[in-house]
Amino acid sequence: MTACLRTAVARLAMAMAWVVGLAGVVPAAHAATVQVDVLDATGKPVADAVVFLDSTEAKKLAKPLASAEMAQEKRQFVPGVLVVPVGSEVRFPNNDSVRHHVYSFSPTKKFELKLYAGTPANPVLFDRPGVAVLGCNIHDQMVGWILVVETPFYTRSQVTSGRAQIDNVPPGSYTLRTWHSRLPVGTPALEQAITVPATGTGAASVRMTGLLP
Repeated sequence: MTACLRTAVARLAMAMAWVVGLAGVVPAAHAATVQVDVLDATGKPVADAVVFLDSTEAKKLAKPLASAEMAQEKRQFVPGVLVVPVGSEVRFPNNDSVRHHVYSFSPTKKFELKLYAGTPANPVLFDRPGVAVLGCNIHDQMVGWILVVETPFYTRSQVTSGRAQIDNVPPGSYTLRTWHSRLPVGTPALEQAITVPATGTGAASVRMTGLLP
């Protein structure tokens, strides 16, 4: 090995050691937990409200689910409410012994799966944010909802406490949106501003008025 080559190798080794050492002192990405208490007009906890955080940065982080489905079991949609990021494809397996005819006339997604058994070959793409209300042409009591969001930060409020918790949220300013299937059809999610700290916990309280029985 020539002297020049030895010098070049030594400099490369020093540079790599410096990069590795620098990586060890770079702070981890900041993130916080957001807790939201969802209450009705009388101050009682509201279960199964969908809570999500919207922002320009959150929209960039949103990714379609690899797999999502809303089944039909015992002549009901299961789950009754499904939340998916925009761009997700949803399958509609029929697990009943009778055939179903699933449809939605909602602006968010209009589609129709005519009378079928088993699982349709092609899933349905939900490519616009909003709420799609589902029904069955054969069984009028069947109602389901698919909420399409543009964020990876979403969850539901707990049954007993009405508290919703979203973990690993980057700091910044967000629009906190809260939606429930008991809101009148066409009612948008409730909105309020929230600032998420760099670490620790951000907290908010939401009063949902106008919920149907």
